[in-house]
Formats: sequence, C-alpha cells, structure tokens
Amino acid sequence: MTIALLDGDIFAYRTAATAEQEEFWIAKARVNEMLERCLSAVKAESYQLWLSGDPAENFRYKIYPEYKANRTQPRPRHLEPLREYLVSTWGARLTYGYEADDALGINATDDCIICSIDKDLLQISGNHWNFVKDTHTIVSEREGINRFYRQMLQGDTSDNIKGVPGIGRVKSERLLPDYLHERDQFNIVRSKFGNDARFIQTGDLVYILRSEGERWSTMKKDWFENSERKGQGQIPGEVA
Repeated sequence: MTIALLDGDIFAYRTAATAEQEEFWIAKARVNEMLERCLSAVKAESYQLWLSGDPAENFRYKIYPEYKANRTQPRPRHLEPLREYLVSTWGARLTYGYEADDALGINATDDCIICSIDKDLLQISGNHWNFVKDTHTIVSEREGINRFYRQMLQGDTSDNIKGVPGIGRVKSERLLPDYLHERDQFNIVRSKFGNDARFIQTGDLVYILRSEGERWSTMKKDWFENSERKGQGQIPGEVA
C-alpha cells in the first residue's frame, strides 16, 4: 500500500502564486489538478496532506526569531483561502509546534512516498517524489545523514539560516564525503562552527523531525557531554 505524504505548504503557495491575477475558482481548480496529478503519478492508495500551523508556536521561531525573516514579499492573495479549502475539501491537517515538512518526516514509513520539492526533506530516508520535476529519488539513511550535515555547513538562505561563512555546496561536499560515519561528520562540522551555541542552534533549525518533541541537539546530547570540548557555549539541554 502506497501512502503519499503531501507537503501542503508548497502545493498551496505555488498554486496561489500562479493565480495571483485570477479568480479564486481558478486557484482551486489548479490545486486540485496538481494534487490529483501527483497522487496519480505515485499510484497512491491513500494520502496525508499537511499544512504548517501557527508560526508563533513553531519551535524554530522560538530558538531563532530571525527564522525566515528575509521573506518580505507579500503573501499571494489566495493563499489563506486555498489553505482553508485544502482543510475542508482535501482533509489537510495542521501541524502544531513544527512545520509541514516535519510532519512528513514524522509520518514517513516504508509504505510512504514523500511528495515535495523541498530539498530539506531529502534528509529523510525512503522514497521521494518531486512533483514539479516528476523525478523519483530513493534516499538511503547514510545519504540522508550526509545531506543534513552538509546543509548545516551551507546554511539555508531561503530560511535565513546562516551556515559557516565561505562554505557552499562544493566545499561542503569536499569536507564531508558520503563515506564518513556520522560521528566524524558531527566532529568536522562542529569544528568548522567553532561555537557550540550556534552549532546546536543551526542543527535544530535544519533538522527535519522524525518524532514529535524531538530535537537533533537532545538526540546528540551525549556526544557533547562526552567530548573534550564540552562547555563551549550552551549544551543541548539548555537551548530554549
């Protein structure tokens, strides 16, 4: 049984943006077509559609108030009505305390295929469908871990997350070849940050959740506490 996990934020935003000068019924028709096409492409027998809930409850804004602060463009005028339509007609679920892509990570199982264009979700091992490029990707656990640590180094300009200055995609790939064990990647990235408080914060911002209430930093708390470098900045349990 194939369960499609759908990133509703992206479906809603892309559709609303393309229908900015159109009437609302056209936006609804386009989001219906996009969703139906995606579900057909992955041969889904069921689906879960997720939308991010109240940003004020999102833990990322709480640990980093500048999260996504660079997004200053007005939101498409049909975006909120489309979100309401996805809830009432498609059964979309709203997250609480985290984002739609986290909900996909939390609910991903071997029977699921993640349907999104968000590169951050490629941290999650399993099947992925890019519904814009119509491409299928299978991500191994090792590949997902590697992508996460490279993303920490690079940061994410779209979300206003700062990585390590001077390190982009090419340099991150050179520093973190995909054959390295996770602990080695952890140590390399930590050394490049040189500040545990920012290292911890960046990891928590970039990491896609696998279970509710989980933080990357709390999962790795022992790695900090057993390290000779303990004490540089906050330890994970002290992050707000």
